[in-house]
Amino acid sequence: MEFNSSAPIWLQLVDECSRRIVTGQWPAGTRVPGVRDLGVELGVNPNTMQRALAELDRQGITVPDRTVGRFVTDDTARIDELRDAVAAGSADDFIQRARGLGMSLEGARKLLTNRWPDLEGNA
Repeated sequence: MEFNSSAPIWLQLVDECSRRIVTGQWPAGTRVPGVRDLGVELGVNPNTMQRALAELDRQGITVPDRTVGRFVTDDTARIDELRDAVAAGSADDFIQRARGLGMSLEGARKLLTNRWPDLEGNA
């Protein structure tokens, strides 16, 4: 994973784990890989990874079980809320960039409407 300097690494890890959950890579109810394994995979210190996972616990996205590990919540409504939040963040980024290019709302709608079918199979 490549990190940028605009946000703390642990927050970028929260975003990455959230992405894995909303895309189904980590489905509802499944066990989340361990802190050390994720730290190695993502190239971060286990303490940094633990901080990110603790934030997911705090948000109710993951549920810790001291004896067997951490699990993605079974609360599909919570996962849907997370998906909406992740999508809203991407939409906000797009809006800022489009505005920076001088694009109107109607122009952005037209662009999305035209591009959506082209990328339909690339999700």
